Amino acid sequence: MTALFMMALVVSLPGLVYSFNPLISFDGKSTTHRDITRRAVLRKTAEVCRDIAASKGREFLLTIDDSVSFLEVQRACSPTGSSTSLQSTVIFVTSILNMILSNAIVDVAFALSEKHHFDDESFRGGRDVIATGVAAVKASVKLENFVAGRSTLGRVLHTLQDFYSHSNWVELGNMAPYSPLITPDQPLQNLADLSTPTCRNCSGGSCATNLLPQGLLTSGYFSLFSPDKPAGKCSHGGRLDQTSTHDPVGGINKDTVESSHGSLHQKAADLAVGATLELLEDIRLAVGDKDFLQLMGLSQAPVLCFVIDTTGSMSDDIATVKSFSFNIIDSKRGTPQEPAAYILVPFNDPDFGPLFMTTNADVIKDRINRLTAIGGGDTPELSLSGLQLALTAAPPSSEIFLFTDAPAKDAYLKNTILALIQSSKSMVTFFMTNVFARRRRSSQGVVSRAMSRSDDQLYSDLAQASGGQAIQVRKADLSFATQVIQDSLATAVVTVFQVVRNPGRPDRFTFTVDGSLRNVTAYITGTSSLTFDLTSSTGVTQSSSQSSGPLGSFSTVGNLHRLIINTDNQTGLWEMRVNSTDPYSVKVTGQSTLNFIFNLVEADEGGRGDFSVKEGRPPSGGNASLLISVTESDTVKVTEVTMLDSSGTTEVNGSLQSVGKGTFLVTFSGIPAGDFVVLLRGEDNSSTSRSTQRSFQRQASTQISTSSISVNAQANTTNIEPGSTISVPFTVATTVNGVVNDSATETFTVRTNNDRGYSLTAPSEVTTAAGVANGTVTLTAPASAASGTEVTLTIEAENTAASDINYAVLRLFVVARVTDISRPVCQVVSSTDCPSSPALCTTSQWEFVANLTDGINGTGIESLTVRQGNGTLNTSTAAGVAGENITVASYSASCCSQNVVLAAVDRVGNVGTCVGQARESTTNVSTAAPVNTTAPVNTTAPVSTAAPVNTTALNTTSAGRHTESLSYFIYLGVAFSVLWK
Repeated sequence: MTALFMMALVVSLPGLVYSFNPLISFDGKSTTHRDITRRAVLRKTAEVCRDIAASKGREFLLTIDDSVSFLEVQRACSPTGSSTSLQSTVIFVTSILNMILSNAIVDVAFALSEKHHFDDESFRGGRDVIATGVAAVKASVKLENFVAGRSTLGRVLHTLQDFYSHSNWVELGNMAPYSPLITPDQPLQNLADLSTPTCRNCSGGSCATNLLPQGLLTSGYFSLFSPDKPAGKCSHGGRLDQTSTHDPVGGINKDTVESSHGSLHQKAADLAVGATLELLEDIRLAVGDKDFLQLMGLSQAPVLCFVIDTTGSMSDDIATVKSFSFNIIDSKRGTPQEPAAYILVPFNDPDFGPLFMTTNADVIKDRINRLTAIGGGDTPELSLSGLQLALTAAPPSSEIFLFTDAPAKDAYLKNTILALIQSSKSMVTFFMTNVFARRRRSSQGVVSRAMSRSDDQLYSDLAQASGGQAIQVRKADLSFATQVIQDSLATAVVTVFQVVRNPGRPDRFTFTVDGSLRNVTAYITGTSSLTFDLTSSTGVTQSSSQSSGPLGSFSTVGNLHRLIINTDNQTGLWEMRVNSTDPYSVKVTGQSTLNFIFNLVEADEGGRGDFSVKEGRPPSGGNASLLISVTESDTVKVTEVTMLDSSGTTEVNGSLQSVGKGTFLVTFSGIPAGDFVVLLRGEDNSSTSRSTQRSFQRQASTQISTSSISVNAQANTTNIEPGSTISVPFTVATTVNGVVNDSATETFTVRTNNDRGYSLTAPSEVTTAAGVANGTVTLTAPASAASGTEVTLTIEAENTAASDINYAVLRLFVVARVTDISRPVCQVVSSTDCPSSPALCTTSQWEFVANLTDGINGTGIESLTVRQGNGTLNTSTAAGVAGENITVASYSASCCSQNVVLAAVDRVGNVGTCVGQARESTTNVSTAAPVNTTAPVNTTAPVSTAAPVNTTALNTTSAGRHTESLSYFIYLGVAFSVLWK
């Protein structure tokens, strides 16, 4: 049983919606962008896993349809396929949720951009948005930057999906997606020109017949401000669309079942799912199955991320990191627990970075092995600069481990780090060696660096904000403390309870152990004088004076106490009493498939969407709501959602309201100033629980901090070309109980930062007028910036008293201008015979030869693979008489496998396919010499007669490939036959 709670902090309920609802269906009947994306992603991911299973001879039992769940897909894609093993869908769902939130932000970031929604008949502009975005996704994947690729993909999908709601494609009677939208080398045909009327007035409150029967492709015009539109043109429709009030009145959108053409809403949504599947298949062919699954976030294990101080006194620490990291990597290689990726960031002074990220275990081992300790004249190091790189590169909700024995020289980055922690929801655990130690020389003669209490507090504050830990340990004992990393890399780790007391005081804490929890572990950090008592739900008690007892065993290293708790047959309410007047922390974790995640969003008032992701802190004293969506299980009932402040003195209970389909709106009134964590309680009625205990609790790791400052920033584009500059306007305001104070006059300190070190300009301070201050940040990407690179821009505003701060985090993407939009084309040269009798297939072979080229002006074919077939592919390169490079594909296979589909990918990710089939013969198979044909066969785009080829071969390679399903081949064959005709 798995339940996953997707939680979003909501500022207010939305107004009207003017696209497929991004996140929520308020009528309970309409399909949202979230539904469309989720359905398509799960289906395509399952299809890829099915094909991989077939290639390896494994059974694949999942029926692929629109009803499949995250858990079903993940289990089916697991190499073991076990339905009983502990498998968490948190990483998978988090990845897709971030894609969905990127999809939703288009309705805010580009609310009035007609090309991002295919409004105003902007078909060419909309296709350009898709083409540019898809190229950026493929470039990001090539750099193994799956987070950036996922974000860009979400935005692209919004535009693609809107086409089917905003145009008349459905009304024209089309039953399949409009493929030229994702293949920009195909012409857009049958478009209505600007002077052609396309609509008549709606009549009697119905718009069912307002389209003129011309058979031309059109879309509705939309404006919030002006009723003007070209004569006779259709409008989008709806209360906020001013163009729909002028002739022809009404609209044609199919955004919801209540829209102007709402009767066609479901058909539009189904076509949007089909179009999304087509686009995902194109990306899959371009990047390959393994990287495609990485892009979808299909993993049970998080990334393994190390940020390491490499100054001279760290030589012993680095040796320890090498030893245990190699053990982790080798022990998890090839298992479901193998990390999804590896990230390494070194730092010292005056340098930090570069960040290195890979999915290859051998490559990361080599990088770690190269680490050496050198230098370190003065004590402070650039630890936060290194951490900043890790936070922007790691996927959301990652865990990062930082090793140092020195204070931060760049402590001024503390607020930036806090902003990135709260934005990414990543957890940071610090390993600090020789804290409060006297300066001494190591065996290498290097003076070690001691940290003061204030230095240590900086790391502790960051750990607390992220839900991580600040572990202080002697260098000689570091290897024992790293067991925490082993614990965190286990599958399905959840936080049951966590609290920090600073200043310390004796206190009593309770937490609920439910039947789904396994391997429950408690971590207590504090001084050596700290003592504690643990009491089970059955009344059994064990004190800290007992290292082993009836409730488990514990060990101590440095300031860390680690308790392995025995919870067998003792589910229910447990108690821990801690006695200490010094600062301490308590964290209880376990393994369970029942978990939740949350994202801060805000209502789009008066725009196209319902909710969109909000960067920054919610307002102090303002109203807020938690949107909770229960997925993967109908056996879980949410009973309570509470916001607890970090001191434990304030508890705010929310009011739950069901909004259908396992989704709840939890409303809070007047959240006070402070730092909060979210605690969720409920009942698990699953029959798989190990006891009758039904109550459970889970706690979010990342803190939510409130602020009386509002910071909003929105670029008019998220893409930046290499060598160009982008302007990002922002506003800063003072709020009272969530409302802008129009009479306030205040000066704010402004700090801006980006993780790539790109050149930027920004004001150092702004002063409000009528409650609001305006500013602009300019960011310039160097000409050498690689396409697909993500740039994280942070804008912070701090009040004069330095007592309050808020921020905006924007993720921008380097996207080179797309000049090669043509797919590689195929010219079939020859295909030999196979006997008609199946009995003879095992002793017969057939051969297929084709020439593939990307043309003279193309970027060149980068890869050629067998997408279907059980034979062997050999390739060689040759030069055509016109100077174009030609890849000659020679494929041979048993006559028991008589079909082949080749996929050719050029250097920018354009994909062309080539279909071959053995000819049937009543005689034995004979080998025919390659011949030039006079017309192309099964091409992906029209090509002319094959040019003469110089036959000198270069760079010959060969490869084998698996057999895919017959239905997949039939689909491709029909598609290319139609295209060619």
